[in-house]
Parts: sequence; C-alpha cells; structure tokens
Amino acid sequence: MNQLVFIQNGSVLTDSLTVAAVFEKQHKDVMRDIRNLECSEEFNRRNFALVDYTDVRNRVYNKYLIKRDGLAFLVMGYTGKTASEYKEKFILKFNEMEEQLRNKVHVLDERTSLIQSMKLTIETAERQDQIQEVVNTHSVKISELETKVEEQITLTSGEQRRLQKAVAIKIYALESDPAVRPRLFKELHREIKDRFGVSSYKDVKQKELQSAIRYVENWVPRKAVI
Repeated sequence: MNQLVFIQNGSVLTDSLTVAAVFEKQHKDVMRDIRNLECSEEFNRRNFALVDYTDVRNRVYNKYLIKRDGLAFLVMGYTGKTASEYKEKFILKFNEMEEQLRNKVHVLDERTSLIQSMKLTIETAERQDQIQEVVNTHSVKISELETKVEEQITLTSGEQRRLQKAVAIKIYALESDPAVRPRLFKELHREIKDRFGVSSYKDVKQKELQSAIRYVENWVPRKAVI
C-alpha cells in the first residue's frame, strides 16, 4: 500500500484513492461520500480539492486531495476494527508529515536569516577584504542549508506520475499476460524502494527522479516470468 499521507505544495494531504484502499471501499463510493458530506461550502473548499490523475494505463480519472480535518470528517462514520486502526494510523502520519514540513520551513527561515545577516554585515563593512570575507562565509552556510533542503524534497504529484508511467511502460513491454503483470509491478516497486532507500516510490528524492527513471528503464525481473 502506498504511503497514507504526503506533502504537496506546502500542505500535508491524503487522497480519496488512499482512503478507498485503506478502508476497503470502492473509490466511486468514497467520491460519493465526499460529495454528500453535510458540511459548509467553506469547510469543503478548505479541505477537499477535486483533481485529475492518470492511472498506469494512461487513463485520466478524478480523485479528491484531502486535508487532515476533511479526512476526520469523512471517516468518522467508517466503523469496524480495521477502520479504527487506520484512523489512528492516519492521525500519526499526519502528525509526522506536519513535523517534517515544519522542519523544512525552519531550514528555509535559517537561510533567509543568514542572507539578511550577510546584507547587514556588508553594509557596515569598511574595506573590500572585509566584504569578501563576509560573502565567502555566508555563501558556504547558505550552500549548506540549500543542500539540506534539497535532501528533504520528495517528488511532486506530477513527478510521481512520470515515475509511475515509466514503471507501467516497462511492465507492459516485458509482459503481455495481464495475470502476470501485478507480480511484476509489485516486484519493481519493491526494488525501487530498496534501491533508493524509501518506504514508497512517492518518497524518492526530487533530485533522484532521473536516476529512478533510468533504473526502471534498465530493470530486469529477478524471477523468470512463468
């Protein structure tokens, strides 16, 4: 199963596809549940966004992006032992992702503070050699911070689709039997996670997207196709 929540455009989100998979419902039923929620238009607008997505066969469908409060409102009526378990898991993952997002903002705030400090020091420096020393010192620190940010940024939704499309193209090129393809999809996704040290293909670092696509294009199944 894909990760429960993800960061997109500075917000921690899940989506209706994930909710359907986790709570063992048809996606069309989850979409209907969202449309029929008895909440205000403002609440709906803040917490649900209807977007397009492309499946592995390049077919375009709708899904909802969902914020924390929207998820809580949606699933409060879902019952059963499994439902209760995943409600808790969703809350935990939202907390983890929001903490991760706060850490990124903190790093960016540090970068802004360093730039402002550099400007102030340059303005008060009296000699050219002093100015150059200030520039060199702060440039190193800014570069270090930018590296930290780059290490944390994962794939955008568009980049996730590019990687998924590459996976689909590879699997369909390797195997014509629909009964065998699911095993190959599972095997390739597992190897992507192992190769890039992530829990989901969505967690691949943005800077490693091209490497991931090349890995998929050159991938060979470990087991012979039966």
